[in-house]
Amino acid sequence: MAAKKGTVPFSGTKEQEEALMQAIAELKDEKGALMPILQKAQDIYGYLPIEVQKMISDETGIPMEKIYGVATFYSQFTLNPKGKYRISVCLGTACYVKGSGDIYNALMEKLGIVGGECTPDGKFSLDACRCVGACGLAPVMMINDEVYGRLTVDDLDGILAKYD
Repeated sequence: MAAKKGTVPFSGTKEQEEALMQAIAELKDEKGALMPILQKAQDIYGYLPIEVQKMISDETGIPMEKIYGVATFYSQFTLNPKGKYRISVCLGTACYVKGSGDIYNALMEKLGIVGGECTPDGKFSLDACRCVGACGLAPVMMINDEVYGRLTVDDLDGILAKYD
């Protein structure tokens, strides 16, 4: 199955699969085991692709629908890999009224991905968030733990170039 545009094809290793199977074996008989299993799986793989969800389903007997429902309901889980540089644009009220929507749209265009996706080279991923607590610097984005404030669309090329 070919990966859709903006996603990195799944490429789990044998070591990762063995670690997942060990985690499932340790946790599957506990009440409420799905959440800790999903957390371990995401720790191992960095995200929860459909292939990993299927392994969890096969090993635990939990239906795929339930696993997918939990994985998409809780914001701590991601179905897509994250890039080496995780870009998060604040779309909270203060940032949005000062133009963060334009910044988010410009980043999607420059990176060739939509929110929630990762560039094919695995370098950048892009997400929106609701507030980073830096409203006085609006509009704000973060790249990993670095905060960039009082942004304009014209600032983006220079900022992205720092990560080459």
